[in-house]
Amino acid sequence: MSADAGRPVSTTAQHEAAERRQAARTLLSCPVLTSHRQPDELALVRRHSTALRSTFARLLGYHLIVEPSFARLVKTPPSADSPPRTVRRGDSPPFTPHTYALFSLACAALLTPGTGEWLLISSLVEQVRADAVTAGVELRDTPADNRRLVQAVGLLIDWGVLTETDGSLSAWSERREEGVLQIHRPLLPHVLPRPLRNVVSLADLFEPMPATAASEPRRSLRRRLVENPLVRREDLPEDERDVLSRERSELSRLLEEHFGLSLEVRAEGAVAYDTEGTLSDVAYPGPGTVRQAALLLTDALTDLARPTGDRPDLLVSWDTVRSELDNVTARHARAWAGAFVADPDRLRKEVVTLLESMSLARSLPEGLALHAAAARYRPEPHARPTRAAQRLAVTRRREADEPPSDALFTESFLGEAL
Repeated sequence: MSADAGRPVSTTAQHEAAERRQAARTLLSCPVLTSHRQPDELALVRRHSTALRSTFARLLGYHLIVEPSFARLVKTPPSADSPPRTVRRGDSPPFTPHTYALFSLACAALLTPGTGEWLLISSLVEQVRADAVTAGVELRDTPADNRRLVQAVGLLIDWGVLTETDGSLSAWSERREEGVLQIHRPLLPHVLPRPLRNVVSLADLFEPMPATAASEPRRSLRRRLVENPLVRREDLPEDERDVLSRERSELSRLLEEHFGLSLEVRAEGAVAYDTEGTLSDVAYPGPGTVRQAALLLTDALTDLARPTGDRPDLLVSWDTVRSELDNVTARHARAWAGAFVADPDRLRKEVVTLLESMSLARSLPEGLALHAAAARYRPEPHARPTRAAQRLAVTRRREADEPPSDALFTESFLGEAL
């Protein structure tokens, strides 16, 4: 008998479904793919483009554009109750409304008639400054405004719309060294979800986008679950709450089959979580001062908070937040980044922003409102093992060919939490 006898054999249909799911997950986490930056991912999307277009349109109401050199998933605007999610490039500050305006102006400058496939960085900057005057956008030659302009152009480089071919944006920013950019012309018109041909002022960019179809509660609920880390039941309109209650099994099947997400529903709300931990753009819990501080702070505040009426939130005064965060920082000052330890206000702001982006907290004038789901994450410091336990763990890792763990905390899911 063959050694493989009795083992389940993956069929072609199962393999195709797995590839489509992986392609869909890639597009959700990275809506712009180019052949230059993500050749393998783009090849997978192109292979299943027909099915993916149908899936995104039918389940989420998203428009997928697939061309030989790029793929662009155009999402609908987020709902008003969605957590704030600003663009952030590496360790740079998050995008401000001014940065978004400069990003749009950079796109418009690249679309200027007569612009070739290559242009100088200085020429692009000059065009953005000229367009800013026409659009009524303030753009001074100051370090702060120049940093925002570099961030805006840098995002176009990150997305593959621009490629640095001679010199670099950072060299221009630091020393005004000239550089040459190549424009990915086919992708450029699809970068912004709103066409710029009818935009004549900055105010036009903030006008609500016209609805492409009537509201459909099943589709809008799926969008919330796919895009948001937590869907609060109290924020759902009545028709979406009805879908969540009556069609939970079908909803679970669709999310798992097409996006690899597992649906968990509790009294306070619902979450479609990724068991692989690769889909979200926000890692939590995770390494780094801000994430560890947020984890320890919510643990400390849980016992001190008080209910906020009929909502599943626990309210903590800002004085208590500052005091508890100071206590946590004092205990871990030697292990945390010195810049945050020296600037507690900055650390508090970053921690609150992180918790809000995860829908785990909301800033109110009277304090910080923690959602019940914050109790889902409990820090569990690893106890120092005995020498015998250490030797046994090393032996087991070698047998399993696993790397040693260096995590400070583990994540546990509490039964009473969301």
